[in-house]
Amino acid sequence: MRFILRLCALFLFLVVICLPSHAADKVAVLDEQQLLQLEQRAEQANPRDQCFLYTELVSAMTDLAGQQMRNGYPDRAAATLKKVTKYAQLIQNSLTRDAKRLKNAEKLMHDTTFRLNQYLHSASYEDQPTLQATLTQLNQVQTQLLTQVFSH
Repeated sequence: MRFILRLCALFLFLVVICLPSHAADKVAVLDEQQLLQLEQRAEQANPRDQCFLYTELVSAMTDLAGQQMRNGYPDRAAATLKKVTKYAQLIQNSLTRDAKRLKNAEKLMHDTTFRLNQYLHSASYEDQPTLQATLTQLNQVQTQLLTQVFSH
Protein backbone atom coordinates (compact mmCIF):
# COMPACT_ATOMS: atom_id res chain seq x y z
CA MET A 1 0.00 0.00 0.00
CA ARG A 2 2.84 2.40 0.85
CA PHE A 3 4.44 1.65 -2.49
CA ILE A 4 1.27 2.66 -4.34
CA LEU A 5 0.96 5.88 -2.32
CA ARG A 6 4.58 6.77 -3.04
CA LEU A 7 4.08 5.98 -6.71
CA CYS A 8 0.99 8.21 -6.83
CA ALA A 9 2.84 11.00 -5.04
CA LEU A 10 5.72 10.73 -7.51
CA PHE A 11 3.30 10.78 -10.43
CA LEU A 12 1.54 13.91 -9.10
CA PHE A 13 4.88 15.58 -8.49
CA LEU A 14 6.00 14.89 -12.06
CA VAL A 15 2.70 16.16 -13.47
CA VAL A 16 2.92 19.38 -11.47
CA ILE A 17 6.56 19.94 -12.46
CA CYS A 18 6.19 19.06 -16.16
CA LEU A 19 2.94 20.82 -17.02
CA PRO A 20 4.12 24.41 -16.52
CA SER A 21 7.27 23.86 -18.56
CA HIS A 22 5.27 22.22 -21.34
CA ALA A 23 2.83 25.13 -21.36
CA ALA A 24 5.75 27.57 -21.57
CA ASP A 25 6.84 25.90 -24.82
CA LYS A 26 3.70 27.19 -26.50
CA VAL A 27 4.52 30.72 -27.55
CA ALA A 28 1.72 33.19 -28.19
CA VAL A 29 2.07 34.51 -31.71
CA LEU A 30 1.18 38.14 -32.31
CA ASP A 31 -1.34 38.90 -35.03
CA GLU A 32 -0.59 41.19 -37.98
CA GLN A 33 -2.02 44.28 -36.28
CA GLN A 34 0.10 43.75 -33.15
CA LEU A 35 3.21 43.21 -35.28
CA LEU A 36 2.49 46.40 -37.21
CA GLN A 37 2.10 48.33 -33.95
CA LEU A 38 5.37 46.92 -32.60
CA GLU A 39 7.10 47.77 -35.87
CA GLN A 40 5.85 51.36 -35.75
CA ARG A 41 6.80 51.69 -32.09
CA ALA A 42 10.34 50.49 -32.84
CA GLU A 43 10.77 52.81 -35.83
CA GLN A 44 9.54 55.85 -33.90
CA ALA A 45 11.36 55.06 -30.65
CA ASN A 46 14.26 56.90 -29.15
CA PRO A 47 17.44 55.56 -30.81
CA ARG A 48 18.62 54.17 -27.46
CA ASP A 49 15.43 52.06 -27.18
CA GLN A 50 15.40 50.74 -30.74
CA CYS A 51 17.79 47.84 -30.14
CA PHE A 52 15.48 46.17 -27.62
CA LEU A 53 12.31 46.96 -29.57
CA TYR A 54 13.74 45.54 -32.78
CA THR A 55 14.80 42.46 -30.81
CA GLU A 56 11.20 42.07 -29.62
CA LEU A 57 10.06 42.39 -33.23
CA VAL A 58 12.57 39.77 -34.43
CA SER A 59 11.42 37.41 -31.71
CA ALA A 60 7.73 37.86 -32.54
CA MET A 61 8.32 37.49 -36.27
CA THR A 62 10.40 34.35 -35.71
CA ASP A 63 7.46 32.84 -33.82
CA LEU A 64 5.15 33.86 -36.66
CA ALA A 65 7.45 32.19 -39.21
CA GLY A 66 7.47 29.02 -37.12
CA GLN A 67 3.68 29.02 -36.99
CA GLN A 68 3.47 29.60 -40.74
CA MET A 69 5.78 26.63 -41.37
CA ARG A 70 3.78 24.39 -39.05
CA ASN A 71 0.55 25.42 -40.81
CA GLY A 72 1.95 24.55 -44.22
CA TYR A 73 2.73 28.04 -45.58
CA PRO A 74 6.46 27.90 -46.39
CA ASP A 75 6.26 30.88 -48.78
CA ARG A 76 4.78 33.08 -46.07
CA ALA A 77 7.39 31.84 -43.61
CA ALA A 78 10.18 32.70 -46.06
CA ALA A 79 8.77 36.23 -46.48
CA THR A 80 8.54 36.62 -42.70
CA LEU A 81 12.12 35.39 -42.29
CA LYS A 82 13.22 37.97 -44.86
CA LYS A 83 11.70 40.64 -42.58
CA VAL A 84 13.50 39.05 -39.62
CA THR A 85 16.75 39.49 -41.51
CA LYS A 86 15.93 43.15 -42.17
CA TYR A 87 15.22 43.83 -38.50
CA ALA A 88 18.31 41.90 -37.41
CA GLN A 89 20.33 44.32 -39.53
CA LEU A 90 18.59 47.23 -37.80
CA ILE A 91 19.55 45.73 -34.43
CA GLN A 92 23.17 45.62 -35.55
CA ASN A 93 22.94 49.24 -36.69
CA SER A 94 21.41 50.34 -33.38
CA LEU A 95 24.20 48.71 -31.37
CA THR A 96 26.55 51.54 -32.23
CA ARG A 97 24.44 53.85 -30.12
CA ASP A 98 24.40 53.71 -26.35
CA ALA A 99 21.48 51.28 -26.31
CA LYS A 100 19.30 50.58 -23.30
CA ARG A 101 18.26 47.15 -22.04
CA LEU A 102 21.10 45.34 -23.77
CA LYS A 103 21.04 42.46 -21.32
CA ASN A 104 17.30 41.97 -21.90
CA ALA A 105 17.81 42.17 -25.66
CA GLU A 106 20.61 39.58 -25.51
CA LYS A 107 18.48 37.20 -23.44
CA LEU A 108 15.54 37.59 -25.80
CA MET A 109 17.81 37.02 -28.81
CA HIS A 110 19.22 33.91 -27.14
CA ASP A 111 15.70 32.54 -26.69
CA THR A 112 14.80 33.48 -30.25
CA THR A 113 17.80 31.72 -31.77
CA PHE A 114 17.00 28.66 -29.67
CA ARG A 115 13.43 28.54 -31.04
CA LEU A 116 14.62 29.17 -34.60
CA ASN A 117 17.06 26.28 -34.24
CA GLN A 118 14.15 24.07 -33.18
CA TYR A 119 12.19 25.18 -36.25
CA LEU A 120 15.21 24.36 -38.40
CA HIS A 121 15.33 20.78 -37.14
CA SER A 122 11.65 20.21 -37.83
CA ALA A 123 11.54 22.02 -41.21
CA SER A 124 11.41 20.38 -44.58
CA TYR A 125 14.60 20.06 -46.58
CA GLU A 126 13.51 22.86 -48.95
CA ASP A 127 12.95 25.33 -46.08
CA GLN A 128 16.21 24.65 -44.27
CA PRO A 129 18.55 26.96 -46.27
CA THR A 130 16.43 30.04 -45.51
CA LEU A 131 16.16 29.09 -41.85
CA GLN A 132 19.88 28.37 -41.62
CA ALA A 133 20.81 31.73 -43.17
CA THR A 134 18.50 33.56 -40.77
CA LEU A 135 19.82 31.57 -37.82
CA THR A 136 23.40 32.40 -38.78
CA GLN A 137 22.60 36.11 -38.88
CA LEU A 138 20.72 36.01 -35.56
CA ASN A 139 23.63 34.17 -33.95
CA GLN A 140 25.93 36.97 -35.11
CA VAL A 141 23.55 39.56 -33.66
CA GLN A 142 23.42 37.65 -30.37
CA THR A 143 27.21 37.55 -30.24
CA GLN A 144 27.38 41.30 -30.85
CA LEU A 145 24.76 41.91 -28.17
CA LEU A 146 26.69 39.77 -25.71
CA THR A 147 29.88 41.65 -26.54
CA GLN A 148 28.12 44.94 -25.89
CA VAL A 149 26.69 43.69 -22.59
CA PHE A 150 30.13 42.78 -21.31
CA SER A 151 31.80 45.94 -22.63
CA HIS A 152 29.49 48.20 -20.58
